[in-house]
Amino acid sequence: MRCTRCQNNNSRVVDSRQTDDGRAIRRRRECENCGFRFTTFERIEAAPLLVIKKNGDREEFNREKILRGLVRSAEKRPIAIKQMEAIVDHVENRVQNLGENEVSTNLIGEYVMEELVDLDEIAYIRFASVYRQFKDMSVFLKELQDIVEKAKADNKNKE
Repeated sequence: MRCTRCQNNNSRVVDSRQTDDGRAIRRRRECENCGFRFTTFERIEAAPLLVIKKNGDREEFNREKILRGLVRSAEKRPIAIKQMEAIVDHVENRVQNLGENEVSTNLIGEYVMEELVDLDEIAYIRFASVYRQFKDMSVFLKELQDIVEKAKADNKNKE
């Protein structure tokens, strides 16, 4: 690291500490030439995660959009905001664990619905109706039948 006073390239680390909730390291350095002490910061450089929308546009991943969709679908339902935030956290982690720089809205929506179907069936149907853009009543009815069959299977397993 170059000294800010004499421009020498040799310095030694005197002290290192985590800062910014562990997202950066603060290092106190001392120039081996002039003895001047200075501070440097080290951060991970993360490439932004892009979302490919249905129309082909790309935009940066925004967890707030997912949360807004969940809040709308859970309106007047017994779902706490902490539960919705947990869903967003799980979805965001799954997307980041893919190791890709781009992910489709289809995949994000599927991840959200996988989490939501076990939490609240009504909120799931509301979210799915917007996300999947049900074209007619038969598609909507099919989704409802799938939920009823799943609930029956879950009840049998509990017995």
